[in-house]
Amino acid sequence: MSEVALQRKALLVVHPTKPEAYAFAQELIPALSALGIDSLTNFPGGIPGAQRVRDSKEFEIAIVLGGDGTILRAAELVLDTSIPILGINLGNVGFMAEIERPSAALLAKNVAEKNYRGEARLILEYEVLRNGIAIANGWALNEFAIERSHAQMVELFLQIDDRPLSRWGCDGVICATPTGSTAYAFSAGGPVLWPEVEAIVVLPLAAHALFSRPMVISPHSTIVIDIESREALISADGMRKTHLMTGDRIVIHRGKRTVEIVHVESAVFTDRLVAKFKLPIEGWRGE
Repeated sequence: MSEVALQRKALLVVHPTKPEAYAFAQELIPALSALGIDSLTNFPGGIPGAQRVRDSKEFEIAIVLGGDGTILRAAELVLDTSIPILGINLGNVGFMAEIERPSAALLAKNVAEKNYRGEARLILEYEVLRNGIAIANGWALNEFAIERSHAQMVELFLQIDDRPLSRWGCDGVICATPTGSTAYAFSAGGPVLWPEVEAIVVLPLAAHALFSRPMVISPHSTIVIDIESREALISADGMRKTHLMTGDRIVIHRGKRTVEIVHVESAVFTDRLVAKFKLPIEGWRGE
């Protein structure tokens, strides 16, 4: 007896407050269905023609209709799986989504034919130790930010690979992945890392110190940050937050897991930089 082919399924992760994202989902659902792919969604209230997602392993791809922030939400759903994320940018050009929005029919065709490619993105993991006992842990695709939680500066003591590096009174410290190097870290003056570069960016924020430059360190390094002020806050991708207090130790390292980001158009990161910042590739004199 021949095996019955499993029904193919795609998860639609739709920006909750962008009408154009919802409208595009309504176009995409029948286009996928015509090619034998059922649609699932986690959209509040649902979308006609799409089933409510229940199991994060029941779909083959997560299609994100929104921007990089919505992709970070999708990463929470596919973590611990090999399911790829395909972002369709609706609004400002992001670094993880497609540069140009394809038609619903073309997108469905590419998904049906698995005509996409990309790479597994490095993530970071952290653990908070209080009196030597782990009280919290988490992960980030973009960055961790250890920041002040009140008006005063936060006092931090930074160590890398079990060696002391610096003690800062500052607004905070960012520890970013290559994916996150173009997000919060870039806005704070950090370097741009190509996604395939395996490294970690460590970036102090407004530090009162002689040495407070951005650093690019080995992905195999372990970062330890001791909290020496009354309180602070650690934020993962700007979403998952943990309050910290004096004496807490944060241990940050490369995660064992990855998140796969794919594209149907050019996956060359240089093209994304040019599109995002409208770089003058014709020459700075306008020639």
